[in-house]
Amino acid sequence: MSFVSKFTKRDLGFAVLTGALTGTIGWQIFVFLKTPEVYGLPWMSLIVIVPIVWILGVMLGYLLGQWLNFFNQFGKFAAIGFTNFAVTAGVLNILLYNTGYTSGIGYSIISGASFIVGVLSSYIWNKYWAFKSKNNEGGAGEFAKFFIVTIIAFIVNVSIASLVVNFVHPLGGLTPNAWANVGTVAGSACGLIFSFVGFKLAVFK
Repeated sequence: MSFVSKFTKRDLGFAVLTGALTGTIGWQIFVFLKTPEVYGLPWMSLIVIVPIVWILGVMLGYLLGQWLNFFNQFGKFAAIGFTNFAVTAGVLNILLYNTGYTSGIGYSIISGASFIVGVLSSYIWNKYWAFKSKNNEGGAGEFAKFFIVTIIAFIVNVSIASLVVNFVHPLGGLTPNAWANVGTVAGSACGLIFSFVGFKLAVFK
């Protein structure tokens, strides 16, 4: 079976859906942060660009999967990972806009809230797309394992994000809002590592 034939209508649907969601959130975040356009392309174009990138990424995973089976799953997991980061960052920036908490305990709280939403998003996409879990009868047990992994990743994520924002001085003249997003990047990256290992080995075996 060629890598192209492995790319199903299901993959296409999920790639377009998650890509459009990520592009829309990214567009709004860049506007909120007043980020200059790149090569004159409006940020709104991400709604079209990101789904295309997601489709190509999943297909690349299937291509590499011809040699290492791991990659058949990795392309989808990577797309989901970026989507969940966008969801987390999107919720964070909505809360930043409405609360003004760019540091201190207030930031830690809204960072935690945004992470929880991102993790719930991660559970749905990974269960029904990347890992294609059919463990419906043992759903309670599966979710219990997911919850434990989530708590560990949650603690790591919020701790790293809060450490960066509260104890590291903003670099490169970044604004408080921009630096708060840097904290989220650092926290999400570390949380993602724990999430992937836990999902792969314990939750969606």
